Amino acid sequence: MRLIAALFLCVIGLSGSVPQIRASAASLPHDAYVWQRAWTPHVISSVSRSSDIVRAWRLLLAEADASGRWTKVGVPWPEVRATQRPVIGVIRIDGRLDEARVTAMVDQVMAQIEPVSAALAGVEIDYDCPTSKLATYTRFLAALKSRLTSTLKLSITALPTWMTSSQLERLTRDLDEIVLQVHAVDDPRRGLFDPDQAERWVHEFDRRVRRPFRVALPAYDVRVTWRPDGRLASVEGEMPLRAGATSGELLTASPEAVLKFLKAMRLGAPEGLVGIAWFRLPTEADSRAWSLQTWRAVIAGELPPARLSAGLVPAERAGLWTVTLSNDGPVDTALPRQVRLGPGCEAADGANGFRLAAAGGPLVLEATGNGRLRANRKRIIGWARCAAPERVLDVVH
Repeated sequence: MRLIAALFLCVIGLSGSVPQIRASAASLPHDAYVWQRAWTPHVISSVSRSSDIVRAWRLLLAEADASGRWTKVGVPWPEVRATQRPVIGVIRIDGRLDEARVTAMVDQVMAQIEPVSAALAGVEIDYDCPTSKLATYTRFLAALKSRLTSTLKLSITALPTWMTSSQLERLTRDLDEIVLQVHAVDDPRRGLFDPDQAERWVHEFDRRVRRPFRVALPAYDVRVTWRPDGRLASVEGEMPLRAGATSGELLTASPEAVLKFLKAMRLGAPEGLVGIAWFRLPTEADSRAWSLQTWRAVIAGELPPARLSAGLVPAERAGLWTVTLSNDGPVDTALPRQVRLGPGCEAADGANGFRLAAAGGPLVLEATGNGRLRANRKRIIGWARCAAPERVLDVVH
């Protein structure tokens, strides 16, 4: 009995130092970033169609570039209010926040917030602060919080690299909330999102800050290009690439990878994790984001099986065929590695992300990257010259 009692006391003593794990995170609410600078009809439509699954909107209000110039976003407040969801206004700061600029930057941020403060439930600062400058950032946030009304909660976007700093606890101590970003934070060559690494970061962050936080997850892809010396040349999100790039690759956050992370959180989320914040809200016009259907399926916790097919469609000239790829399923699906044309085709070429594979054997179109085809969409991926071919082609994943 003494041994049992001693073991019981040890368990009680350890319980205060072991991070608390929830058995299920199925009820975690979902926020969404609306990061578009122009509120087009497509953006407004997505906001309206997504309010049933969104706890709160995180709307980009203004952005300061590296030279200190401010760009404001014209938010259609009547349409946003119609969704009946709280709004966190996000201020993006690029460049450096030096000690000498703290007071002026607080004034500039307040100038962006005050005209719309009545519509806001909170303010979020998105600043990729160098880890070595976290003390300065802490002073900036304290000065900003002292200027905000008591009804406005203050949150920030946090980076995993900050966990190497002893300043992290002081930085986050007086904040109302933190959003830990676990996508696009490593060297681009390592990819956009790693679910296993993200899970480790979330648990470590919880152990360090002991504050409520959300985790920002990606619902987008990005194309990056490189200079001849290996340095990053440009990044394509919603906007076209800058000139001067010599090569490029698509960095993806696959729905399957993000769903894997969410399932891990449902099995054992840390106690401090209070929600998900998605970057960014998908729209029909955003070719670098998932479709709305795919995003909703991931939130629901299940991706239906892919329904991808390829076939030949007669062209205007006899003997010529258009090679098409069709996604007849309800969610986006990864492009196949190959589409085999069959022995009846004697010449072909690829298009829109496909090329003709090396000669030898039956003709094959192969994918040049790792993109996706949206739900209920078709894509022309090449042409072929064929005599009495099979109209349905083999697709190799």
